Amino acid sequence: VQLVESGGGSVQPGGSLRLSCAGSGFTFSTYSMAWFRQAPGAFREGVAAIDSDGSVNYADSVKGRFTISKDNAKDTLYLQMNSLKPTDTAMYYCAAYPGPVVSDLAAYEYNYWGQGTQVTVSS
Repeated sequence: VQLVESGGGSVQPGGSLRLSCAGSGFTFSTYSMAWFRQAPGAFREGVAAIDSDGSVNYADSVKGRFTISKDNAKDTLYLQMNSLKPTDTAMYYCAAYPGPVVSDLAAYEYNYWGQGTQVTVSS
């Protein structure tokens, strides 16, 4: 299993970014997937999750601003981030688990992780 994130970068407050996570080595459509983020000195935080049937969940801090989606034909997970704030600055990781999870924004539920992509929101 391999997960490779891309799309991070630097953006001004109020701007947008779209993160991608390309998966390989597994049946993408059957996995629970999620995005996490971790700022320096902070715990890894669940941002958004999508399960194999397309049900989604978001952290309260990003509801209404972030959208998680996936394209099973392309084996790719996305995170559209709008109205970005300086507090969104972090390393963003995608994660996967081969089946349903109970707590979909909890890091311990996932056993496959990408290397991360940095998002910096600053004026």
